[in-house]
Amino acid sequence: MRIYLVGYMGSGKSTLGKELAKKIGFRLIDIDEMIEKDTRKTIEKVFEEKGEDRFRVVEQRLLRETKRMFNVVIATGGGAACYEDNMDWMNQNGITVYLKVSPGAIFHRLTQAKAQRPLIKSVQDVDLMEMIQAHLVLREPFYEKAKHTIKGDAVKVAKLMTQLKLEAKQLP
Repeated sequence: MRIYLVGYMGSGKSTLGKELAKKIGFRLIDIDEMIEKDTRKTIEKVFEEKGEDRFRVVEQRLLRETKRMFNVVIATGGGAACYEDNMDWMNQNGITVYLKVSPGAIFHRLTQAKAQRPLIKSVQDVDLMEMIQAHLVLREPFYEKAKHTIKGDAVKVAKLMTQLKLEAKQLP
């Protein structure tokens, strides 16, 4: 089984993914970490040196590699679902979950973690809120293709497990 978590940056894909994977006995796969390992560069460096188009090609290739993995929760990057046919591909190859968080909650989370987020560390707060809102308008049609949507600014792993009908320690 593969569970793909999609949603905007700061929606909790990595954090919730880690909790979910632990609870059901799966491994967590973070696509951003795969990209950094594959390219031997930080996400920031890949964007800076190669641009977003090249980043998305690498991201898509590594996303496709998850098809060979089983019993994993995959935290995708915020834009992964919006590139080419990635969302359709994830729907065909696993269970997809959109973590739908309000723009205000995303803004609050991102302003508190700017230093750890190279793509927004120099963005002013007013511009950040506008950026989040503009991105969500473009990205939500892709995110909403997910098989499941979990709404809320403080989603608990138990709610996600209930919606997906998962039980703790799925593996023997």
